[in-house]
Amino acid sequence: MAVPKRRTSRARGRKRRTHQTLRPPKLVPCRHCHQMNKSHTVCTNCGSYAGHGVVVSPEEEI
Repeated sequence: MAVPKRRTSRARGRKRRTHQTLRPPKLVPCRHCHQMNKSHTVCTNCGSYAGHGVVVSPEEEI
């Protein structure tokens, strides 16, 4: 079994972990209602995607 010969320094370990941070999601305004949503997803407010109505809300059916 492999065993390290020397202790990994703090700087070397931290350099390796620099890419493991959490990033906030990229938000873009909806083309229809202008509410901020994650990109490439259906709008949670109006149910449209890329400017087209995809999800019909129960209020619009009546």
